[in-house]
Amino acid sequence: MTTYFNEQESIQSRLGTDEKRTLKVLADRYIGANPPVPFAFRAFNRAGILQNDEGLFDLNLRHRFPEAKQGQISYAYSLVWSDSDRNLDVLMRCLGPVQFYFNDELSYRSNVIDELKPDATVKLNLNFVKGWNRLFIKAKVTPAGFGCLFGSDEAKVRILNVRSPFAERAGQAGWVYSVPIDADLFEENPLPASFSSEKEQGLNWLPGSDWSEEELALQVCERLFGLQPGKRAYAWTQLNATGMGRAPYVLKGSTTGPLTVWVNGHPVAAVQTEGSFEVELLLAFGKHDMVIRSECELASRAWGFTVQAYAGGEHLPFHAPVDVHGSNEAWLYLGPFDANVELNENEIATTKRVFANHYWRLDRPETWIRPYYENAMLSNKWTVGNVTNFARWDYPLGVTIYGLLQTGRLLERPDILSYALEHVQSCTDMFEYSLWDREQYGFPAINQQLVMMKMLDNCGSFGSAMLESYKEDQHAGYLPIAQRIADFMLLQLERKEDGAFYRVCQDEYSENTMWADDLYMSTPFLCRYAAVTGNREALDEAAKQFLLFRNYLFMPEQRIMSHVFDFKYGMPTRIPWGRGNGWTLFSLTEVLEALPADHALRAELVRFFNELCAGYAELQAASGLWHQVLNDPDAYLEASCTAMFAYSFARGVRFGWLAEPQRYIQAALKAWDGLTRYAIDAQGNVHGVCSGSRYAFTADYYKKDLLTVTNDNHGVGIMMLAGTEIVKLKGWLKELASRD
Repeated sequence: MTTYFNEQESIQSRLGTDEKRTLKVLADRYIGANPPVPFAFRAFNRAGILQNDEGLFDLNLRHRFPEAKQGQISYAYSLVWSDSDRNLDVLMRCLGPVQFYFNDELSYRSNVIDELKPDATVKLNLNFVKGWNRLFIKAKVTPAGFGCLFGSDEAKVRILNVRSPFAERAGQAGWVYSVPIDADLFEENPLPASFSSEKEQGLNWLPGSDWSEEELALQVCERLFGLQPGKRAYAWTQLNATGMGRAPYVLKGSTTGPLTVWVNGHPVAAVQTEGSFEVELLLAFGKHDMVIRSECELASRAWGFTVQAYAGGEHLPFHAPVDVHGSNEAWLYLGPFDANVELNENEIATTKRVFANHYWRLDRPETWIRPYYENAMLSNKWTVGNVTNFARWDYPLGVTIYGLLQTGRLLERPDILSYALEHVQSCTDMFEYSLWDREQYGFPAINQQLVMMKMLDNCGSFGSAMLESYKEDQHAGYLPIAQRIADFMLLQLERKEDGAFYRVCQDEYSENTMWADDLYMSTPFLCRYAAVTGNREALDEAAKQFLLFRNYLFMPEQRIMSHVFDFKYGMPTRIPWGRGNGWTLFSLTEVLEALPADHALRAELVRFFNELCAGYAELQAASGLWHQVLNDPDAYLEASCTAMFAYSFARGVRFGWLAEPQRYIQAALKAWDGLTRYAIDAQGNVHGVCSGSRYAFTADYYKKDLLTVTNDNHGVGIMMLAGTEIVKLKGWLKELASRD
C-alpha cells in the first residue's frame, strides 16, 4: 500500500476521530504557512523593457536603437529572486544573434535558423536557485534584426518577475540594457563578479533613472508634467506625529499657484495665488495622510510647491505613504488632470484605484509605482516554493478559499473567515488597477489569470470562491468581476457544435480537447452566479454542460469518466484520472444543490450522480482511498480525489440524492478514516496529492510522471471541505436517529 508517513505520525493517531479539531489543525496550518502578505510595490520605469501580451519581455533593440551599426553589441541584464529552488521553462525568440547567460553560465547561443526564421521559439529549462539569479543577454546587430523576446512559458501562470541590477537601482523592477558598443567587453566572462555598479565598465545603461541638472532646477510638477496651464495635480505623503495628546504641528511652504492641503481628508489650507503659506495643525499620535492639490495657472512660468513640517521648532521629515521598493522618496504624484475632472479628495489617498486614467508616480524620469505579485511562484510542475500563496488568483486556491470559508463557518471561527475574505479582496480590490496595468504595460503584474482570461482554469474556480465569499461580506467589487467571468463563459468561450465547452488551445499540447476538470472550472461558478444575480440562463447552462460532457467522457461499462476527450483523434483517452473524476462528482453536487426540484434536467442528473457514485464506490481501496488511476490497482493511492468522493458521497446522503444511502455512508466514513490515517499528518500537512495535470493516452503518465506534492494547493482546500461534510453527515445521522 502507498504510504506517505508512519501511521503514528498521522493526525488520527493524535486526535482520533475528532473531525472539528482536525479541521482546526488543517486551517491553522495553512494560514500559518501562508501569512497575509499582499502585493509588493516597486518603482518601475515605463520607458524600459515592457512585456507583450504573451508575457515575453520585448527586448527588440532595433526599435530602441534604429541607428545601431552592423556588428555592434548591446547587453540586457536583470536579476530574479527565488525563495526556493524552482524549475521553470523559459522561451527565447531571437531577432538576431543572441547569447543567454544564466547565473554566469552560457545557457543558449542562437543558431542561424533561430535568428532568421520568423517566430522561431526556443524553450529552455532553467533551475533557479534559492536567492538571486542573474539573467544576462548579449545581442548583436545584423540586417536580420537586433535583440530578442524572452520570458517564462505560460507567463500568466508561472510568473517571472525581474528586478534591476546594480546598487543604484536596488529594488526597482525591470531590465537594464546598454547603448550599443563596437566590441564585446565580456568575450570570455559574461559578467564579472564585481560588476555591482552601473558605472563600472564604462557602459551607458538605460532606461535613465536620474534627472538632469536642468530638470532638477524646475519645480516638481513642471519637472513631472511640464507646464500644463489650467491643469492640476496631486501629491501624497504621510506625517508621523509622535507627541502626546493632540500636539501642535506647523506646515510651511511656497507655491507657484493655487494650492489646497488636506490632512486625513479634511482641508487645512487653501492658497489662491503664488506665494508662501503657513498653517498650524493639532495632530494626535500616529500616521496622517497629507494630500496637496497644485494648480498650474494659465500664465504660469513655473508649476509646483515646496512644504516642510515642524514640531516645537524642529523640522520633521515626511514619510512615503506606501512602501515602494527601489525608492526612498516621501512623496507620490498623480496627474495631470483637467480642471473639470472631479476627484473626491477624501478618497484619493489610496493605491487601490486608478483616477481618470492616472496612477501614482515618483519624482523620477518616467517612473511609476507598480504592484507585483511576488508570493509563491509556480514551477513547471505546479508546485510552489515556501512563500505565502496569499493574494494569488488561480484555480487551486479557489478550492482552498472555499474550504477555509466552510471550515470557518462550521467551527464558528471569524478569524478563518476573515483570512479567506482578505485573500479574495486583495485580488478584487485591485481589479480596476490590474486592467489599467495591462493597458499601460502590455502584461499585468497582478491578477494575471483574471485579466488575461482565455480558458476556464483562469476564472471559474476562484470566481466561484469569490461569490461564496459574497455571502459573508456582500462586497460590491465582486459583482463586476463576476459579470466579466459570466460573459466569458456564456458568450465567448469556445464550444462544440452541440454547445459543449472545450479547449481550442491552438498550437498547444492540449489543442482541441475536452477535460473533465472543466466541469469544476465552470459549473459551480455558474450556479453561484445564478443565485446572486437571478440569471436562470447560467443555471441552465451548468446543468446542460454535465449531460454534454457525459456524452464524450462517460465510460458506461465502469460508470466512471475518462479524463480527456481528444477531438484531434476523435476519441476519449479512456484514462480515468482520480482527480478529474473527483472534480466531476464534486461539481455535480454543487449543481444538484442549486437546481430547483422542478428543473427539467434534475431527474436525469440525479440518475447520472447515482451511476457515478456506484462506479466510484466499487473502486475504493481497502485503505479507504482511491487510486491515482481509478481502475489501476498498481497506481498510487491519491488523496485529493479521495476527499472529493468523501465530500460528494456525504452530500448525496444528506440531500437524499442516493438510492442506496447506507452504502455511501460507509464509503464516505471509510474515506475520511483513510485520509486521517494515511494522508494528513499530526501537524496538518496534507500528503498524497498529485500536482497539476496535463493528459495522456497511457496510465503511465499519471502513475509515474504525475507524482505527489506535500501541501499542494489542489488538495488542502478539498481536505477541509471533506472534513466539514463528514461532520455534517454525522450530525445528520444523529438527528435522524433521535427521531426514530
